[in-house]
Amino acid sequence: MADDDLCYCFTKDSFLGKAPKKSPLLLRMVVVVLLMACSLYISSVCLKQVGIVSVNSPGIFKVVERQCPVPNIEPWEIPYVHYPKPTMYSRAECECNPVRYFAILSMQRSGSGWFETLLNNHTNVSSNGEIFSVKIRRRNVSTIVETLDRVYNLDWLSSASKNECTAAVGFKWMLNQGVMQHPDEVVEYFRTRGVSAIFLFRRNLLRRMISVLANEYDRGAKLLNGTHKSHVHSPHEVLHSCLADYRLLHFLHTCFDISSFQAEILARYKPLINTTLLIHNLKQVENTTAQALEYFKSTRHMILYYEDIAKNRTVSI
Repeated sequence: MADDDLCYCFTKDSFLGKAPKKSPLLLRMVVVVLLMACSLYISSVCLKQVGIVSVNSPGIFKVVERQCPVPNIEPWEIPYVHYPKPTMYSRAECECNPVRYFAILSMQRSGSGWFETLLNNHTNVSSNGEIFSVKIRRRNVSTIVETLDRVYNLDWLSSASKNECTAAVGFKWMLNQGVMQHPDEVVEYFRTRGVSAIFLFRRNLLRRMISVLANEYDRGAKLLNGTHKSHVHSPHEVLHSCLADYRLLHFLHTCFDISSFQAEILARYKPLINTTLLIHNLKQVENTTAQALEYFKSTRHMILYYEDIAKNRTVSI
């Protein structure tokens, strides 16, 4: 009997010493709460990554820009091909049409106007003229850069602006219009923006000087009715000059070629040249030309001469 009581007491104490079992319902509730928290976290992270937004929320959708295909050109030419985005209008179907930037660096009476006319005859080339002839645009480096950005971003609207897909855009820049005053900044701009410099000079500097004197004569005299010396301004002026020439064969041969008649009008002009300063002036032009070429030797550039283009207008540039 004693043994039975001892065994009973041991068994009872043993059961009393064990921890009570947890309720299955409580464990299930904990698991459900954890699953719900994980589900909410995963859903929020996924929604942020996918970028799903409400259709009823205006202005939230972000327009994905179309990636233009790489043009079929040599790798070293890629920095000189651009896809400008004008702020004044949309290029629409032309947005993936590559555009090249150029600047015609020249001196007055070197044929730059005529050369620019040849370029603008192409339906996809826009050369916007002598834009830095306005002094306020070359007042300092900031205004120069601002003007350049407008031109190369296709925001510069002029008579040369094309409605077709522009393939090349630029302007002509005289060396006495801010280039030589800020060469370091201009060269750096050309290099970083991928602008090609086209130097246009005249081989015969004496003829250029005569053209400069004729132009100054026209400006001072304010001539009309076909009496300009430096250039012809209108077809009416060409006809007036032709009718003033009584040589019939000469009329037939030259009056229907405006460019040749312009040259002949200039050839008739006999200016007075200060021979004391002649050599000095010609040397000064040579030095300016050499200095400009030295400044831009690290940029992409080419050198053209008016006489060579006049002889062969189909030369590849």
